[in-house]
Amino acid sequence: MDNVIENYIFDLDGTLLNTLDDLAASTNYALRSAGMPERTTDEVRRFVGNGVKKLMERAIPGGLDNPLFDSTYATFRKHYLEHGLDTTRPYDGIPEVLRELNRRGKRLAIVSNKFYAATQELARHFFPDTIKVAIGERDNIRKKPAPDTVLEAMRQLGIGREGTVYVGDSDVDIDTARNCGVPCLSVLWGFRDRQFLIDHGATTLIERPEQLLETSPQEA
Repeated sequence: MDNVIENYIFDLDGTLLNTLDDLAASTNYALRSAGMPERTTDEVRRFVGNGVKKLMERAIPGGLDNPLFDSTYATFRKHYLEHGLDTTRPYDGIPEVLRELNRRGKRLAIVSNKFYAATQELARHFFPDTIKVAIGERDNIRKKPAPDTVLEAMRQLGIGREGTVYVGDSDVDIDTARNCGVPCLSVLWGFRDRQFLIDHGATTLIERPEQLLETSPQEA
């Protein structure tokens, strides 16, 4: 990656924030409330990445065909909106890196398959001074890996593809960046490991947040 990076579009869960324990807690609250077997944190780790509805589809026995799916999903959403900040924290080094990117005049945004209200709340709570644009799941915007959320973030930032990178931790993020026509920086501190990312097409890997300040992250 030889071009100067001016714009950073970030995934949220597993990239900027470690949200896993809160997602697992709300998943298991909803399952428990419906009399369904609970899931381990490692199972929830494998289920995330395609939005919370897909998370619950994977967690609920029988998925969408389960007659209790809608009510259990609604219980999850309510619980997560109330408890999504219980243990969630930025990964070590992320706040400092975002402040430095801001100081350098870079444009930053968040795009997430998390529902819109939760994405907005998390952005305001953790990054009020560094990230102003945060796009979550909405009825009129297709979820990742469709390009819609990234294109909307770019529109709000007033930027194009030139000098823009997408930063994420999953195969969905790799596909999203490809669908948007921008490079993807795949982080190794999130929910997927190095081999998984390489197997799913990662070309540039980031081991530490501080590497986001470099112009040429390591090739996979």
